[in-house]
Amino acid sequence: MTDTGTRAQQRTAADEDVAKRLLESAATLSYDPAVEVDWDAPLPEDLYGLNPEWSTLYGTPLWDEMTSGQKVALTRHEVGSIMSTGIWFEMILQQMVLRDQYVKNPVDPQFRFALTEIADECRHSIMFARACEKMGVPAYLPARSAIELARGFKTLATAEVAYGGILVAEEILDVMQRDWMRGEDVLPIVRTTSRIHVVEESRHMKFARQQMRERLRGSGPARRQASSVVVATVAAVIITSMVNKDVYAAVGLDTRRAVAEVSDNEHRKSMMRSSSAHLMGFLSEAGLLTRPAMSIYKRVHML
Repeated sequence: MTDTGTRAQQRTAADEDVAKRLLESAATLSYDPAVEVDWDAPLPEDLYGLNPEWSTLYGTPLWDEMTSGQKVALTRHEVGSIMSTGIWFEMILQQMVLRDQYVKNPVDPQFRFALTEIADECRHSIMFARACEKMGVPAYLPARSAIELARGFKTLATAEVAYGGILVAEEILDVMQRDWMRGEDVLPIVRTTSRIHVVEESRHMKFARQQMRERLRGSGPARRQASSVVVATVAAVIITSMVNKDVYAAVGLDTRRAVAEVSDNEHRKSMMRSSSAHLMGFLSEAGLLTRPAMSIYKRVHML
């Protein structure tokens, strides 16, 4: 056998080993939100929907003018909007993963883990939907332009572009939820759903990174350049869709002023850069942090 063939076999074995370990993890550490979350417990009136530091208005003059009740209500609507965006992207994710595994070898551990991931995402979407209902938060959908762009993306994206889109969504939310699950002044329902999501999504992120490495092997600079821009564009759409501007009117704020102050909020920009640091490191390692991509990430304060 040639050296090239040997290396290919070694890479395939390594990929399968990752998938096997992820399957073992899923078998020993998975949650049923219907059981783990206390859906019947009343919501304490003084607890936030997310750590105040993660509110889009935290650190602005408008935040300082708001009453305690408005701050609590705003964070609940913000986390509800983020959960709604999460459901939207999890539906995109499921379609891309299922399409990627179409007519692949069902004996392959990667095939079985991909279906395990889809099952996880179905539970997560139901969990987030129930949490929004419990908090009395309406469905906050992305802008029509984002919905239509995503319709094309979920239909056409393949290889490292599909898994890159999955990774950027999961990485950003992961950093936020690690804070929320530890927040003593955060609603128990948000802390518990965040903990479940963090544990199970850690496997999904490992799978996405491994799939990206696998699909990028031997790829040239032109492909990496094109893929980097698509992944960065997806990240920008997700970031700008996370908190719907309607959350401000829902708690009695002037939407125009709130949006303007969020746009100038240096604290918010710093939080987004810190939450994206690990992701940027991986994309750089994978050769997907090109100059055009970096310019997109900078515009949405991920760099």
